[in-house]
Amino acid sequence: MGELQIPQWCMATAEHKRLGANPVNTATSRTTSSRTATSGTATFRTAVVRTPGGPDAIEIIDVPVTEPGPGQVRVRVAAAPVNPVDLGVAGGFFHAAGLIDQPAHTGLGWEFAGTVVAAGPGAGLAPGTRVAGLVDGFDRDFGTYAEQLVVPVTALAAVPDGLDLVTASTVPLNGLTAAQILDLLGDAPAGANRLLVTGAAGAVGGYLAALAPERGWQVTGLARAEDEEFVRGLGAGFTTRAEPGWDAVADTATLQEPALALVRDGGAFVGVRPNAVPAAERGITVAVVMVHPDSSRLSGLLARAASGGLPARVHAALPLDRAADAHRALAKGGVRGRYVLRP
Repeated sequence: MGELQIPQWCMATAEHKRLGANPVNTATSRTTSSRTATSGTATFRTAVVRTPGGPDAIEIIDVPVTEPGPGQVRVRVAAAPVNPVDLGVAGGFFHAAGLIDQPAHTGLGWEFAGTVVAAGPGAGLAPGTRVAGLVDGFDRDFGTYAEQLVVPVTALAAVPDGLDLVTASTVPLNGLTAAQILDLLGDAPAGANRLLVTGAAGAVGGYLAALAPERGWQVTGLARAEDEEFVRGLGAGFTTRAEPGWDAVADTATLQEPALALVRDGGAFVGVRPNAVPAAERGITVAVVMVHPDSSRLSGLLARAASGGLPARVHAALPLDRAADAHRALAKGGVRGRYVLRP
């Protein structure tokens, strides 16, 4: 089982603060919060897609700096991971599904880490605070592939000392997805605690395999043979071919019906594709995760990553200008660890 292709990303859209103002296309590098030569307006760079068409459709544009409102902060972004969902946005998958309808351009990126540079009333986070966070929903004209970002503090958590911002940036999306899958599974029933995690060597599956024992689950990871050492290193069992009869299956590899068939009668199945939920059968409880920001839960996940309790893996860090290269590399597959952009 490899990394997810279009994983847990088909969730309900959410309302977000818009950047506003029409951007000016530019291919030149600028420092964070530069000023245009003509108007003196402070701007920053961000990656967007106007007309979907894969990596070649990604543009780096200038947009105006906006100040945070009540309960919001403006963050100088240090790192923004590239996720399979971003490939779907750039390629038009979610436009075709009717989940994106932006008149000018669509932002890219869901998770980030950086430093607070300005705080709105009641934000409670001082400038200089290192944070990581999640921006969810598809239909938005901004994303985390940006030099700056205005976000509500409810989507953030402070990054603990000892955890670098690049590594911290890889935790919010997949870590929260794994944690919220566990919420759907609940505590393992006595005598019925055998959990199969498909795609256990992937980002979500690896986090889930590490977290599930805390809820009483005995985890076995389904993955490729070459990933056995990694999966067993999480404390999980390992298999390359699973037989039916599991008490629960968490299908992070999006196998769908074949994964449901592995659940025993009356067991539990949690999927990651809200747009394609398998029909319940044989008394199986079927649920699907719809990841959402959770500041308190994210704080705990970041602490786990700082202590080495979560497998946060970075494959390569690239500048924002190479966002398209990162998309191409991720699309090829076969890499364990994350591509992270450094705006």
